[in-house]
Amino acid sequence: MKESGLISMDLRQFLTCLSLCTAFALSKPTEKKDRVHHEPQLSDKVHNDAQSFDYDHDAFLGAEEAKTFDQLTPEESKERLGKIVSKIDGDKDGFVTVDELKDWIKFAQKRWIYEDVERQWKGHDLNEDGLVSWEEYKNATYGYVLDDPDPDDGFNYKQMMVRDERRFKMADKDGDLIATKEEFTAFLHPEEYDYMKDIVVQETMEDIDKNADGFIDLEEYIGDMYSHDGNADEPEWVKTEREQFVEFRDKNRDGKMDKEETKDWILPSDYDHAEAEARHLVYESDQNKDGKLTKEEIVDKYDLFVGSQATDFGEALVRHDEF
Repeated sequence: MKESGLISMDLRQFLTCLSLCTAFALSKPTEKKDRVHHEPQLSDKVHNDAQSFDYDHDAFLGAEEAKTFDQLTPEESKERLGKIVSKIDGDKDGFVTVDELKDWIKFAQKRWIYEDVERQWKGHDLNEDGLVSWEEYKNATYGYVLDDPDPDDGFNYKQMMVRDERRFKMADKDGDLIATKEEFTAFLHPEEYDYMKDIVVQETMEDIDKNADGFIDLEEYIGDMYSHDGNADEPEWVKTEREQFVEFRDKNRDGKMDKEETKDWILPSDYDHAEAEARHLVYESDQNKDGKLTKEEIVDKYDLFVGSQATDFGEALVRHDEF
């Protein structure tokens, strides 16, 4: 998608956040553009508990939070870890299950998403009623440009608005065209929600399918990630992508990718690192081997979760209010 020279900075930021296609800005001819949504690694540290628990700390808190551990004493660490445990125990039954711990780890790893939503929420909940309607969003994002639906630069705001409205309706589970914060999060970051994955696939196919036949052929696939730009020789990675398309992407060998093949490409079923880490933490801390953890069991193994120093959990607790 080309950015308009006339578009305002605020509007450009909104559109960049909201349209998946803008996440894949035009690449230099020799650079690869990647549309695949992978689950991020929990840590760049080596997972070897015999040497250190650094990987576990990054996984449990997120790498940025984990960096501030040396600010607190072990006693403060235990106290604040106990507060975190109370947040993780979603059903308040006094136990932390593997699923609850997995959900917490995923929250910690994707905290930036919730921070992004918080920033945008303030600019879109115009009447401050704790909800964002489609009308509020449309007016805040497209407002003045709708007065000139056919600008001189050819940037099609109306087409983008129609696309955003379709995604908003998909995120809005009850169909009232009013989004809760969770629904607004699904709208802004659809790749993070199972029920939004079809719209991610649809938008991706619309971006790449230049002849509008409902499929992605080999040249459309390559053309989306690489521009020849007058160069006769393709880089090796482009040749490799051609082979990937023929051998793996186009599963039924009909020369093009349909919706399911596109979904398998951009939304692969990755190994669930969060679940594996949750099971590891439970196994290492579960003293009575009942398959779940009490607050006492977690705090007793605080060095595994948060180390001998701890982070500023106050901020983490505030951010977790929407968890």
